[in-house]
Amino acid sequence: MTLFTSLLTDVRACTLCAEHLPHGIRPVLQIDPEARVLIAGQAPGRKVHKSGVPFDDASGERLREWMGVTREVFYDAKQIAILPMGFCFPGTGKSGDLPPRRECAPAWRDQLLAQLPRLEVTLVLGQYAQAYHMQGKRSLTDTVRDWRSYSPDLIPLPHPSPRNNIWLSRNPWFETELLPVLRQRVADALES
Repeated sequence: MTLFTSLLTDVRACTLCAEHLPHGIRPVLQIDPEARVLIAGQAPGRKVHKSGVPFDDASGERLREWMGVTREVFYDAKQIAILPMGFCFPGTGKSGDLPPRRECAPAWRDQLLAQLPRLEVTLVLGQYAQAYHMQGKRSLTDTVRDWRSYSPDLIPLPHPSPRNNIWLSRNPWFETELLPVLRQRVADALES
């Protein structure tokens, strides 16, 4: 068994935060050492928890559109890795899903990222992933607006959830300035 296979087996068997997961354990991720693009997200939602397929919801449809990729490319682990900050659905709070559990990233993230030597670009979705990958304490809007300072290796994005429709309508520059660059950067990474 390779180090990668052993690590993935351990992640899928993880029970670190089981007592805090009202819907049970179901780590959802997609990874292969050949991947060129990484999607660093937040945590699976209720629908993804049920299906076990990352971004198997309206957020995924929007994200694939933003990236300019088909479902087949998106779900090809040899091309695109998907590592949320928390691998299991954390449950629902007053204003949507709860934040990713804090146990997950320290236990697994660095080990898994070390298994991705061919990465060319990381799409960093939402404030929790941005805080980790960009080590900043800025607002999501400020971080995404300043995307040029992170590119070409990192591209900060709002979460593609329909809950962010208001944010998208208030920030039209996102669609006109950032999305064309995002699509080109993803295409370039997948072609190399």
